[in-house]
Amino acid sequence: MQQLGINTIRVYNVDPTLNHDMCASIFNAVGIYMFIDVNSPLPLQSLDPGNLVTSYSSTYLNHIFSVVEAFGPYPNTLAFISANEVMNTVATGQTAPPYLRAVTRDLKNYISNHLNRSIPVGYSAADVPQILTDSWTYLSCDINGESSDPSRSDFFGLNSYSWCGPTSPTANYDASSYDTIITTFGNTSIPIFFSEYGCNKVEPRVFDEVPVLYGNMTSVMSGGLVYEYYEEDNNYGLVWIYDNGTVQLRNDYNALQTQYNTLDVKALESMDSSATSVQSQKCSSSLISSSGFNTSFTLPAVPSGGQTLIDNGISNPNQGKLVSVTTTTVADMVYDANGNAIKNLAIKPLADDESNTPNGSNTSGQSSSTTAATPSPTKKGAAGRNTIGTRGLAGLLALSLFFQF
Repeated sequence: MQQLGINTIRVYNVDPTLNHDMCASIFNAVGIYMFIDVNSPLPLQSLDPGNLVTSYSSTYLNHIFSVVEAFGPYPNTLAFISANEVMNTVATGQTAPPYLRAVTRDLKNYISNHLNRSIPVGYSAADVPQILTDSWTYLSCDINGESSDPSRSDFFGLNSYSWCGPTSPTANYDASSYDTIITTFGNTSIPIFFSEYGCNKVEPRVFDEVPVLYGNMTSVMSGGLVYEYYEEDNNYGLVWIYDNGTVQLRNDYNALQTQYNTLDVKALESMDSSATSVQSQKCSSSLISSSGFNTSFTLPAVPSGGQTLIDNGISNPNQGKLVSVTTTTVADMVYDANGNAIKNLAIKPLADDESNTPNGSNTSGQSSSTTAATPSPTKKGAAGRNTIGTRGLAGLLALSLFFQF
């Protein structure tokens, strides 16, 4: 991942009872931040769109607060994702929005009471065009015009698979609806990014949307996270991970690295973060444009027993902490896409004020190398890492926007 040039991963379905210290510390050492999803597919550990009243319970809150306790202490935890694609149909746009804001409120209040720093909380949306604008509007406005409203999302992620490779009819700025995204979110007051992208309807994937995402879309978008790191049955992986612990890069990895290497990272970092000065709107039913979308900003009360958790904390939390990373060489065998062993693979720890970026290398071309590749760090100044699962995404995000929180 470090040689790929990413600065951020997204991790789904974490177990907050396990010890994640070494894993998180390695990512921290190499300048890679983490988006952590607080929900899981296990019973009572996520909001059920078909049964919101029952699933929004103190048992559920105990679970998501335990994720906060486990990952909040790591300085490279960039944000928590409160929910993923709960509004996945037009019908769920009628019922789910108040509950999504309630969960965000509860998470932020818990973080405020029990962590020593503020961590952004936001939503990852399904690309349902009929309700997409209203989803963003509903979650990003301020109830009663209070900018400190804890139920307001700090960011809005979009899971988008509309750009589908060079031979697809949607492989351009207009046909993929990327132009509509810029128009729709042009006045956003919160960071917006692709929380998933990388259509695989045309294979092999070449990721020719990357120069566009980090080109003329940067006036609105803060980058994106490619779905997904390792290969599953859905054929989206960048690498294969085998049962014996060995790893093999896929052609998708090489294609993504090639696209990342075309980016002018210094130019991207020097861009003005103008969205941070945009004032959020006061919530009002008049902001909602579709007839079936929820227009009420009266949120569900904290469920029975939940406020005690928010006030006093959960029992016996498993609190993560950074540990020393003393081993930098990679013990497991890693192979390039052609099956050749990549020699002397190692991580390179970065300074606490640096984050990882693309460096122009070709990882697969290092199969006969005798030295480890050198990643290309960039300075984050006062917003360095000291101040701020089972599946994962990898990508580049405009970190400066998140450091505003």
